[in-house]
Amino acid sequence: MGQKQRSSSDVDNEVKKRRRVGFSGVDVGVEAKDCITIYLVSSKEEFDAPESFVIHPVDLNSFFDDDGKIYGYEGLKITIRVSSISFYAYADITFQSSADRGKGITDLKSALQTIFAETLVDSKDEFLQKFLMDNDFVRTTISNGEALKHKAFKGNICDSNQNMDSSTHVEVVRLLAGKMATGQLYSHLIPLTLLLVDGSSPIDVTDPHWELYLVIQKKTDQQGEIQFRLIGFTAVYRFFHYPDDSRLRLSQILVLPPYQHKGYGRFLLEVLYDVAISENVFDFTVEEPLDHFQHVRTCVDTLRLLRFDPIQNIVTKAVSLLKQGKLSKKTHCPRLLPPPSAIEDVRKSLKINKQQFLQCWEVLIYIGFNPVDKNMENFVSIISNRVKYDILGKDSGTSGKQLIEVPSDVDQELSFVMFKSEANDTSAVHMDDNQANQEEQLQKLVQEKVKEIQLIAEKVTMHLGSSGVAVN
Repeated sequence: MGQKQRSSSDVDNEVKKRRRVGFSGVDVGVEAKDCITIYLVSSKEEFDAPESFVIHPVDLNSFFDDDGKIYGYEGLKITIRVSSISFYAYADITFQSSADRGKGITDLKSALQTIFAETLVDSKDEFLQKFLMDNDFVRTTISNGEALKHKAFKGNICDSNQNMDSSTHVEVVRLLAGKMATGQLYSHLIPLTLLLVDGSSPIDVTDPHWELYLVIQKKTDQQGEIQFRLIGFTAVYRFFHYPDDSRLRLSQILVLPPYQHKGYGRFLLEVLYDVAISENVFDFTVEEPLDHFQHVRTCVDTLRLLRFDPIQNIVTKAVSLLKQGKLSKKTHCPRLLPPPSAIEDVRKSLKINKQQFLQCWEVLIYIGFNPVDKNMENFVSIISNRVKYDILGKDSGTSGKQLIEVPSDVDQELSFVMFKSEANDTSAVHMDDNQANQEEQLQKLVQEKVKEIQLIAEKVTMHLGSSGVAVN
Protein backbone atom coordinates (compact mmCIF):
# COMPACT_ATOMS: atom_id res chain seq x y z
CA MET A 1 0.00 0.00 0.00
CA GLY A 2 1.41 3.33 -0.89
CA GLN A 3 1.76 6.15 1.59
CA LYS A 4 0.99 9.77 0.96
CA GLN A 5 4.04 11.94 1.19
CA ARG A 6 3.56 14.74 3.74
CA SER A 7 5.01 18.15 3.20
CA SER A 8 7.26 19.80 5.75
CA SER A 9 4.50 22.27 6.59
CA ASP A 10 2.12 19.42 7.47
CA VAL A 11 4.71 17.97 9.82
CA ASP A 12 5.18 21.32 11.55
CA ASN A 13 1.41 21.73 12.02
CA GLU A 14 1.11 18.28 13.63
CA VAL A 15 3.92 19.04 16.06
CA LYS A 16 2.16 22.25 17.10
CA LYS A 17 -1.11 20.35 17.65
CA ARG A 18 0.66 17.81 19.84
CA ARG A 19 2.11 20.64 21.87
CA ARG A 20 -1.35 22.16 22.37
CA VAL A 21 -3.00 18.85 23.38
CA GLY A 22 -1.96 17.57 26.82
CA PHE A 23 -3.23 16.17 30.12
CA SER A 24 -3.25 18.16 33.35
CA GLY A 25 -1.82 16.47 36.45
CA VAL A 26 -4.12 14.19 38.45
CA ASP A 27 -5.42 15.92 41.59
CA VAL A 28 -4.12 13.80 44.47
CA GLY A 29 -5.57 16.26 46.99
CA VAL A 30 -4.11 17.35 50.29
CA GLU A 31 -4.92 15.88 53.69
CA ALA A 32 -6.79 18.25 55.97
CA LYS A 33 -4.24 17.78 58.77
CA ASP A 34 -1.46 18.97 56.45
CA CYS A 35 -3.02 22.31 55.51
CA ILE A 36 -5.06 23.30 58.58
CA THR A 37 -3.63 24.86 61.74
CA ILE A 38 -5.84 25.69 64.72
CA TYR A 39 -4.90 28.20 67.41
CA LEU A 40 -6.55 28.91 70.75
CA VAL A 41 -6.41 32.66 71.43
CA SER A 42 -7.44 34.57 74.54
CA SER A 43 -7.26 38.23 73.41
CA LYS A 44 -7.29 40.53 70.38
CA GLU A 45 -3.58 41.16 70.80
CA GLU A 46 -2.91 37.45 70.56
CA PHE A 47 -4.54 37.08 67.12
CA ASP A 48 -1.29 37.45 65.16
CA ALA A 49 1.07 36.35 67.93
CA PRO A 50 3.38 33.55 66.77
CA GLU A 51 3.40 32.03 70.25
CA SER A 52 -0.37 31.38 70.28
CA PHE A 53 -1.30 27.94 71.56
CA VAL A 54 -1.64 25.36 68.76
CA ILE A 55 -4.41 22.77 69.06
CA HIS A 56 -3.70 19.26 67.79
CA PRO A 57 -7.01 17.61 66.80
CA VAL A 58 -7.51 13.87 67.12
CA ASP A 59 -8.44 13.42 63.45
CA LEU A 60 -9.09 16.42 61.19
CA ASN A 61 -9.29 14.23 58.11
CA SER A 62 -12.53 12.62 59.30
CA PHE A 63 -14.44 15.85 58.60
CA PHE A 64 -13.55 15.84 54.89
CA ASP A 65 -15.41 13.15 52.95
CA ASP A 66 -14.32 9.53 52.98
CA ASP A 67 -10.63 9.86 52.24
CA GLY A 68 -10.02 12.92 54.42
CA LYS A 69 -8.61 14.99 51.56
CA ILE A 70 -9.28 18.45 50.15
CA TYR A 71 -9.36 18.77 46.34
CA GLY A 72 -9.10 21.56 43.79
CA TYR A 73 -6.54 23.86 45.41
CA GLU A 74 -2.87 24.69 44.95
CA GLY A 75 -0.89 26.06 47.90
CA LEU A 76 -3.86 25.80 50.28
CA LYS A 77 -3.40 27.07 53.84
CA ILE A 78 -6.20 27.31 56.40
CA THR A 79 -5.52 29.06 59.70
CA ILE A 80 -8.30 28.78 62.29
CA ARG A 81 -8.41 30.77 65.49
CA VAL A 82 -10.72 29.80 68.33
CA SER A 83 -11.50 32.23 71.14
CA SER A 84 -10.88 30.79 74.60
CA ILE A 85 -13.30 33.43 75.93
CA SER A 86 -16.52 32.53 74.08
CA PHE A 87 -15.28 29.79 71.72
CA TYR A 88 -16.19 31.54 68.48
CA ALA A 89 -13.96 30.66 65.52
CA TYR A 90 -12.61 32.39 62.42
CA ALA A 91 -10.96 30.67 59.44
CA ASP A 92 -8.41 32.48 57.27
CA ILE A 93 -8.22 30.61 53.93
CA THR A 94 -5.48 31.31 51.37
CA PHE A 95 -4.41 29.45 48.19
CA GLN A 96 -2.46 30.10 45.00
CA SER A 97 -5.08 28.80 42.57
CA SER A 98 -8.27 26.75 42.39
CA ALA A 99 -9.44 24.45 39.60
CA ASP A 100 -11.30 21.19 39.08
CA ARG A 101 -8.69 18.61 38.10
CA GLY A 102 -10.96 15.60 38.09
CA LYS A 103 -11.98 15.39 41.74
CA GLY A 104 -14.07 18.55 42.02
CA ILE A 105 -13.41 21.50 44.29
CA THR A 106 -13.99 20.96 48.00
CA ASP A 107 -16.50 23.38 49.52
CA LEU A 108 -14.29 24.59 52.37
CA LYS A 109 -16.91 26.75 54.06
CA SER A 110 -19.40 23.89 54.19
CA ALA A 111 -16.76 21.49 55.49
CA LEU A 112 -15.64 23.86 58.24
CA GLN A 113 -19.23 24.51 59.26
CA THR A 114 -19.68 20.79 59.92
CA ILE A 115 -17.12 21.28 62.67
CA PHE A 116 -17.75 24.79 63.98
CA ALA A 117 -21.42 25.33 63.00
CA GLU A 118 -22.82 28.57 64.41
CA THR A 119 -19.55 29.51 66.13
CA LEU A 120 -17.79 30.12 62.77
CA VAL A 121 -17.84 33.86 61.98
CA ASP A 122 -17.35 35.36 58.51
CA SER A 123 -14.68 38.00 59.09
CA LYS A 124 -11.65 38.82 61.17
CA ASP A 125 -13.26 42.06 62.40
CA GLU A 126 -16.33 40.18 63.65
CA PHE A 127 -14.12 37.66 65.43
CA LEU A 128 -12.10 40.39 67.17
CA GLN A 129 -15.26 42.20 68.20
CA LYS A 130 -16.37 39.07 70.04
CA PHE A 131 -13.60 39.59 72.60
CA LEU A 132 -15.26 42.85 73.66
CA MET A 133 -18.88 41.81 73.24
CA ASP A 134 -18.58 38.39 74.92
CA ASN A 135 -16.07 39.13 77.66
CA ASP A 136 -18.69 38.13 80.26
CA PHE A 137 -20.00 35.14 78.30
CA VAL A 138 -18.93 32.55 80.88
CA ARG A 139 -19.85 34.66 83.92
CA THR A 140 -23.35 35.26 82.55
CA THR A 141 -23.88 31.65 81.52
CA ILE A 142 -22.99 30.15 84.91
CA SER A 143 -24.83 32.78 86.96
CA ASN A 144 -27.73 30.37 87.55
CA GLY A 145 -25.50 27.33 88.02
CA GLU A 146 -24.63 25.58 91.27
CA ALA A 147 -21.11 26.17 92.58
CA LEU A 148 -19.94 22.87 94.05
CA LYS A 149 -16.33 23.25 95.15
CA HIS A 150 -13.44 25.74 95.10
CA LYS A 151 -9.72 25.03 95.03
CA ALA A 152 -6.52 27.04 94.78
CA PHE A 153 -3.87 25.62 92.47
CA LYS A 154 -0.26 26.58 93.05
CA GLY A 155 2.62 26.41 90.61
CA ASN A 156 3.27 27.82 87.16
CA ILE A 157 -0.10 28.09 85.48
CA CYS A 158 0.12 28.94 81.79
CA ASP A 159 -2.76 30.35 79.74
CA SER A 160 -3.19 30.12 75.98
CA ASN A 161 -0.95 33.16 75.53
CA GLN A 162 1.86 31.52 77.54
CA ASN A 163 1.41 34.06 80.36
CA MET A 164 2.61 32.66 83.67
CA ASP A 165 0.87 32.94 87.02
CA SER A 166 2.09 31.51 90.31
CA SER A 167 -1.41 30.52 91.47
CA THR A 168 -4.97 30.36 90.28
CA HIS A 169 -8.39 29.78 91.82
CA VAL A 170 -10.89 27.45 90.22
CA GLU A 171 -14.37 26.26 91.02
CA VAL A 172 -16.62 23.55 89.62
CA VAL A 173 -20.12 24.68 88.63
CA ARG A 174 -23.02 22.40 87.72
CA LEU A 175 -25.49 23.31 84.97
CA LEU A 176 -28.56 21.22 84.19
CA ALA A 177 -29.59 20.44 80.62
CA GLY A 178 -32.95 21.54 79.35
CA LYS A 179 -32.18 25.20 80.01
CA MET A 180 -31.36 27.78 77.35
CA ALA A 181 -28.10 28.93 78.94
CA THR A 182 -26.82 25.34 79.19
CA GLY A 183 -27.70 24.62 75.57
CA GLN A 184 -26.03 27.81 74.33
CA LEU A 185 -22.82 27.14 76.22
CA TYR A 186 -22.61 23.52 75.13
CA SER A 187 -23.19 24.46 71.47
CA HIS A 188 -20.04 26.59 71.73
CA LEU A 189 -18.10 23.68 73.24
CA ILE A 190 -19.12 21.09 70.65
CA PRO A 191 -16.41 22.00 68.07
CA LEU A 192 -13.55 21.57 70.54
CA THR A 193 -15.15 18.37 71.84
CA LEU A 194 -15.35 16.93 68.32
CA LEU A 195 -11.77 17.97 67.57
CA LEU A 196 -10.12 16.87 70.80
CA VAL A 197 -12.16 13.97 72.22
CA ASP A 198 -11.75 10.80 70.17
CA GLY A 199 -15.04 9.25 69.05
CA SER A 200 -17.19 11.97 70.62
CA SER A 201 -20.64 13.08 69.47
CA PRO A 202 -22.87 15.89 70.79
CA ILE A 203 -25.20 15.19 73.69
CA ASP A 204 -28.91 16.08 73.64
CA VAL A 205 -29.03 19.28 75.68
CA THR A 206 -32.84 19.15 75.72
CA ASP A 207 -32.73 15.97 77.82
CA PRO A 208 -32.89 17.08 81.50
CA HIS A 209 -31.02 13.96 82.60
CA TRP A 210 -27.79 15.46 81.25
CA GLU A 211 -25.66 17.59 83.57
CA LEU A 212 -22.63 19.73 82.72
CA TYR A 213 -19.86 20.22 85.27
CA LEU A 214 -17.66 23.19 84.38
CA VAL A 215 -14.16 24.00 85.64
CA ILE A 216 -14.07 27.78 85.94
CA GLN A 217 -10.87 29.74 86.44
CA LYS A 218 -11.10 33.08 88.24
CA LYS A 219 -8.37 35.62 87.59
CA THR A 220 -8.06 39.29 88.38
CA ASP A 221 -7.14 41.41 85.37
CA GLN A 222 -5.02 44.60 85.31
CA GLN A 223 -8.10 46.71 86.01
CA GLY A 224 -8.83 44.73 89.17
CA GLU A 225 -11.88 42.96 87.73
CA ILE A 226 -12.40 39.23 88.17
CA GLN A 227 -12.47 37.37 84.86
CA PHE A 228 -14.19 34.02 84.47
CA ARG A 229 -12.62 31.50 82.08
CA LEU A 230 -13.92 28.04 81.28
CA ILE A 231 -10.91 25.71 81.20
CA GLY A 232 -12.63 22.31 81.22
CA PHE A 233 -15.92 20.48 81.48
CA THR A 234 -17.59 17.09 81.67
CA ALA A 235 -21.01 15.85 80.56
CA VAL A 236 -22.69 13.37 82.91
CA TYR A 237 -25.91 11.44 82.42
CA ARG A 238 -28.16 10.52 85.34
CA PHE A 239 -29.73 7.11 84.77
CA PHE A 240 -32.65 5.62 86.65
CA HIS A 241 -31.73 2.60 88.75
CA TYR A 242 -34.53 0.33 89.93
CA PRO A 243 -36.40 0.74 92.19
CA ASP A 244 -35.84 4.33 93.32
CA ASP A 245 -32.18 5.12 92.73
CA SER A 246 -29.98 6.70 90.07
CA ARG A 247 -26.55 6.13 88.51
CA LEU A 248 -24.12 8.73 87.20
CA ARG A 249 -22.27 8.01 83.96
CA LEU A 250 -19.53 10.28 82.68
CA SER A 251 -19.87 10.56 78.90
CA GLN A 252 -17.45 13.36 77.89
CA ILE A 253 -14.60 15.12 79.65
CA LEU A 254 -12.27 17.76 78.26
CA VAL A 255 -9.67 20.04 79.79
CA LEU A 256 -8.54 22.66 77.28
CA PRO A 257 -5.00 21.91 76.00
CA PRO A 258 -3.22 24.87 77.72
CA TYR A 259 -4.47 23.64 81.10
CA GLN A 260 -3.88 19.91 80.75
CA HIS A 261 -1.52 17.94 83.02
CA LYS A 262 -1.98 20.42 85.86
CA GLY A 263 -4.48 18.52 88.02
CA TYR A 264 -7.73 20.09 86.79
CA GLY A 265 -9.09 16.84 85.36
CA ARG A 266 -8.36 15.00 88.59
CA PHE A 267 -10.03 17.78 90.57
CA LEU A 268 -13.12 17.52 88.37
CA LEU A 269 -13.23 13.75 88.88
CA GLU A 270 -12.97 14.19 92.65
CA VAL A 271 -15.90 16.62 92.59
CA LEU A 272 -18.00 14.11 90.66
CA TYR A 273 -17.33 11.48 93.32
CA ASP A 274 -18.30 14.03 96.00
CA VAL A 275 -21.61 14.55 94.18
CA ALA A 276 -22.18 10.80 93.85
CA ILE A 277 -21.58 10.27 97.57
CA SER A 278 -23.51 13.31 98.83
CA GLU A 279 -26.52 12.45 96.66
CA ASN A 280 -26.16 8.73 97.45
CA VAL A 281 -26.46 7.49 93.87
CA PHE A 282 -26.04 3.79 93.19
CA ASP A 283 -22.60 4.17 91.59
CA PHE A 284 -20.47 6.26 89.24
CA THR A 285 -19.37 4.89 85.85
CA VAL A 286 -17.51 6.10 82.77
CA GLU A 287 -18.57 5.48 79.18
CA GLU A 288 -15.71 3.96 77.15
CA PRO A 289 -12.85 5.79 78.89
CA LEU A 290 -9.77 6.62 76.85
CA ASP A 291 -6.47 5.20 78.10
CA HIS A 292 -5.12 8.44 79.56
CA PHE A 293 -8.33 9.23 81.44
CA GLN A 294 -8.57 5.66 82.71
CA HIS A 295 -5.02 5.99 84.03
CA VAL A 296 -5.92 9.16 85.96
CA ARG A 297 -9.16 7.60 87.17
CA THR A 298 -7.38 4.51 88.50
CA CYS A 299 -4.81 6.68 90.30
CA VAL A 300 -7.61 8.67 91.97
CA ASP A 301 -9.60 5.59 92.94
CA THR A 302 -6.58 3.70 94.25
CA LEU A 303 -5.77 6.63 96.54
CA ARG A 304 -9.34 6.63 97.81
CA LEU A 305 -9.26 2.87 98.38
CA LEU A 306 -5.99 3.07 100.32
CA ARG A 307 -7.78 5.38 102.75
CA PHE A 308 -10.86 3.14 102.98
CA ASP A 309 -10.40 1.17 106.20
CA PRO A 310 -13.00 -1.61 105.63
CA ILE A 311 -10.90 -3.26 102.89
CA GLN A 312 -7.41 -2.90 104.35
CA ASN A 313 -7.60 -6.21 106.23
CA ILE A 314 -8.72 -8.00 103.04
CA VAL A 315 -5.85 -6.55 101.02
CA THR A 316 -3.36 -7.55 103.71
CA LYS A 317 -4.65 -11.13 103.75
CA ALA A 318 -4.57 -11.37 99.96
CA VAL A 319 -0.99 -10.15 99.90
CA SER A 320 -0.03 -12.62 102.64
CA LEU A 321 -1.57 -15.46 100.66
CA LEU A 322 0.41 -14.58 97.55
CA LYS A 323 3.66 -14.62 99.50
CA GLN A 324 3.20 -18.31 100.33
CA GLY A 325 5.20 -20.32 97.79
CA LYS A 326 5.67 -19.83 94.06
CA LEU A 327 2.36 -19.80 92.25
CA SER A 328 4.05 -20.18 88.86
CA LYS A 329 5.10 -23.71 89.81
CA LYS A 330 1.58 -24.81 90.75
CA THR A 331 -0.56 -26.71 88.27
CA HIS A 332 -3.52 -24.47 89.04
CA CYS A 333 -2.90 -20.76 89.51
CA PRO A 334 -6.30 -19.08 90.10
CA ARG A 335 -7.31 -15.48 89.62
CA LEU A 336 -7.41 -13.49 92.84
CA LEU A 337 -10.53 -11.42 93.55
CA PRO A 338 -11.83 -9.52 96.56
CA PRO A 339 -14.89 -11.03 98.27
CA PRO A 340 -18.36 -9.84 97.18
CA SER A 341 -18.89 -8.08 100.50
CA ALA A 342 -15.86 -5.85 99.86
CA ILE A 343 -17.04 -5.05 96.33
CA GLU A 344 -20.42 -4.04 97.73
CA ASP A 345 -18.89 -1.94 100.55
CA VAL A 346 -16.77 -0.05 98.03
CA ARG A 347 -19.75 0.60 95.79
CA LYS A 348 -21.96 1.81 98.62
CA SER A 349 -19.38 4.01 100.33
CA LEU A 350 -17.09 5.21 97.52
CA LYS A 351 -19.46 4.75 94.54
CA ILE A 352 -16.73 2.85 92.66
CA ASN A 353 -18.37 0.18 90.53
CA LYS A 354 -17.20 -3.43 90.48
CA GLN A 355 -15.27 -3.26 87.20
CA GLN A 356 -13.28 -0.24 88.31
CA PHE A 357 -12.63 -1.69 91.77
CA LEU A 358 -11.12 -4.79 90.16
CA GLN A 359 -8.84 -2.54 88.10
CA CYS A 360 -7.60 -0.92 91.31
CA TRP A 361 -7.45 -4.19 93.26
CA GLU A 362 -4.34 -5.37 91.42
CA VAL A 363 -2.64 -2.04 92.12
CA LEU A 364 -3.49 -2.39 95.81
CA ILE A 365 -1.96 -5.88 95.84
CA TYR A 366 1.19 -4.61 94.13
CA ILE A 367 1.57 -1.75 96.62
CA GLY A 368 0.94 -4.17 99.49
CA PHE A 369 3.97 -6.33 98.67
CA ASN A 370 6.50 -3.56 99.43
CA PRO A 371 9.17 -4.53 98.56
CA VAL A 372 7.72 -6.23 95.52
CA ASP A 373 10.97 -7.74 94.15
CA LYS A 374 10.80 -10.89 96.28
CA ASN A 375 7.21 -11.57 95.24
CA MET A 376 7.20 -10.27 91.67
CA GLU A 377 6.98 -13.76 90.18
CA ASN A 378 3.79 -14.50 92.12
CA PHE A 379 2.30 -11.13 91.18
CA VAL A 380 3.02 -11.68 87.48
CA SER A 381 1.42 -15.14 87.75
CA ILE A 382 -1.78 -13.59 89.07
CA ILE A 383 -1.84 -10.96 86.33
CA SER A 384 -1.07 -13.61 83.71
CA ASN A 385 -3.92 -15.74 84.94
CA ARG A 386 -6.30 -12.79 84.89
CA VAL A 387 -5.30 -11.85 81.34
CA LYS A 388 -5.82 -15.45 80.19
CA TYR A 389 -9.21 -15.44 81.91
CA ASP A 390 -10.23 -12.22 80.18
CA ILE A 391 -8.99 -13.29 76.74
CA LEU A 392 -9.40 -17.07 76.61
CA GLY A 393 -12.02 -17.75 79.27
CA LYS A 394 -12.57 -21.45 79.75
CA ASP A 395 -9.88 -22.23 77.21
CA SER A 396 -7.29 -21.06 79.73
CA GLY A 397 -8.04 -24.12 81.84
CA THR A 398 -9.13 -22.12 84.88
CA SER A 399 -12.91 -22.48 84.88
CA GLY A 400 -14.75 -22.59 88.18
CA LYS A 401 -14.52 -20.84 91.56
CA GLN A 402 -12.66 -21.58 94.77
CA LEU A 403 -12.97 -20.15 98.24
CA ILE A 404 -9.79 -20.35 100.29
CA GLU A 405 -10.14 -19.83 104.02
CA VAL A 406 -7.88 -17.26 105.63
CA PRO A 407 -7.42 -17.11 109.42
CA SER A 408 -9.26 -14.07 110.81
CA ASP A 409 -10.00 -12.56 114.18
CA VAL A 410 -12.81 -10.45 112.76
CA ASP A 411 -16.10 -11.05 110.98
CA GLN A 412 -16.19 -14.51 109.39
CA GLU A 413 -17.48 -12.91 106.21
CA LEU A 414 -14.05 -11.37 105.84
CA SER A 415 -12.19 -14.63 106.49
CA PHE A 416 -11.88 -15.88 102.93
CA VAL A 417 -10.49 -14.80 99.59
CA MET A 418 -12.35 -15.71 96.42
CA PHE A 419 -10.61 -17.11 93.36
CA LYS A 420 -12.71 -16.85 90.22
CA SER A 421 -11.82 -18.32 86.86
CA GLU A 422 -14.74 -18.70 84.52
CA ALA A 423 -15.08 -17.49 80.93
CA ASN A 424 -15.44 -13.80 80.25
CA ASP A 425 -17.61 -13.19 77.18
CA THR A 426 -16.70 -9.50 76.88
CA SER A 427 -13.18 -9.95 75.51
CA ALA A 428 -12.39 -7.61 72.62
CA VAL A 429 -8.86 -8.86 71.93
CA HIS A 430 -8.35 -11.14 68.92
CA MET A 431 -5.87 -13.89 69.57
CA ASP A 432 -3.87 -15.79 66.97
CA ASP A 433 -4.95 -19.41 66.47
CA ASN A 434 -1.32 -20.56 66.46
CA GLN A 435 -0.42 -21.73 69.97
CA ALA A 436 3.10 -20.27 69.91
CA ASN A 437 1.91 -16.90 68.62
CA GLN A 438 -0.91 -16.94 71.15
CA GLU A 439 1.49 -17.43 74.03
CA GLU A 440 3.67 -14.59 72.73
CA GLN A 441 0.65 -12.27 72.49
CA LEU A 442 -0.45 -13.17 76.02
CA GLN A 443 3.02 -12.53 77.41
CA LYS A 444 3.09 -9.13 75.74
CA LEU A 445 -0.31 -8.23 77.19
CA VAL A 446 0.81 -9.34 80.65
CA GLN A 447 4.00 -7.26 80.43
CA GLU A 448 2.01 -4.19 79.35
CA LYS A 449 -0.48 -4.66 82.18
CA VAL A 450 2.23 -5.12 84.81
CA LYS A 451 4.03 -2.01 83.54
CA GLU A 452 0.78 -0.03 83.76
CA ILE A 453 0.17 -1.24 87.33
CA GLN A 454 3.72 -0.33 88.33
CA LEU A 455 3.36 3.18 86.91
CA ILE A 456 0.08 3.79 88.75
CA ALA A 457 1.49 2.37 91.97
CA GLU A 458 4.54 4.63 91.68
CA LYS A 459 2.39 7.74 91.27
CA VAL A 460 0.07 6.76 94.10
CA THR A 461 2.85 6.03 96.59
CA MET A 462 4.63 9.23 95.61
CA HIS A 463 1.44 11.19 96.30
CA LEU A 464 0.98 9.44 99.65
CA GLY A 465 4.59 10.16 100.57
CA SER A 466 4.22 13.86 99.81
CA SER A 467 1.05 14.02 101.91
CA GLY A 468 2.69 12.28 104.87
CA VAL A 469 0.44 9.20 104.73
CA ALA A 470 2.04 5.81 105.25
CA VAL A 471 1.65 3.34 102.39
CA ASN A 472 1.42 0.28 104.63
